[in-house]
Amino acid sequence: MPEKTALVFAGLGNPGAKYADNRHNVGFMAADAIARRHSFSPWSKKFQGLIAEGTLGGEKIILIKPQTFMNLSGQSVGELLRFYKLGPEALTVFYDEIDLAAGKVRVKVGGGSGGHNGIRSLDQHVGKNFRRVRIGVGHPGVKEMVHGHVLGDFAKADREWLDVLLDTIADDAGLLAKGDDNSFMNRVTLALRDKLVPTGDDDRPPPKAPKVQGPKAQSHIRQARPQQAPAKLPESGPMAAMLKKLFGKNDG
Repeated sequence: MPEKTALVFAGLGNPGAKYADNRHNVGFMAADAIARRHSFSPWSKKFQGLIAEGTLGGEKIILIKPQTFMNLSGQSVGELLRFYKLGPEALTVFYDEIDLAAGKVRVKVGGGSGGHNGIRSLDQHVGKNFRRVRIGVGHPGVKEMVHGHVLGDFAKADREWLDVLLDTIADDAGLLAKGDDNSFMNRVTLALRDKLVPTGDDDRPPPKAPKVQGPKAQSHIRQARPQQAPAKLPESGPMAAMLKKLFGKNDG
């Protein structure tokens, strides 16, 4: 009977040198960074993928990079989970996300595939209740350009933030092993604060509607002016007589 493994970390990508620097392969890059930083075992072929073993946060971890090509990632990861008799809750997946600005990272458990074929395959083969580490690669702006964008290489200018991002993921992967997702995201955000100026709208909240002051909204300039009382008209004297002559007297 196989020894039970505590957790599985999977990085998604396409095998082969021609895809190595693609945005779509940032999951592979994250898995490689973790393996290097924490002195995991050498990569070996198993479960239609490459696996390496090590320890994070006191937990035994199996890293896997499926070699089935992205669209069939679930076949490889599902085979590993079944061998070790593990459910989707033991799985953490690192992958590229076009709906996040480049360099942003979000972690959640469960959810939809967002059109990502690797995640769709995992949902089909292992269920949806696994942790998803979404690594932002930005959106090209036009749907027709998405395919070329994710299968394109990171630009040289991207390396400044990408290297910091991968180092931070590797440094703080133990927080994911402990289930401290918020601390992990905060560490990544702080590490990239000085390296990255996000250009995408990703998941920013919509702008707040302007507050209405009282029954009618007033400009801030008008609000700031002191409210003056209406001028008091004279009731007697020459001015009163002139006004009465001009406008007439209304006793009604």
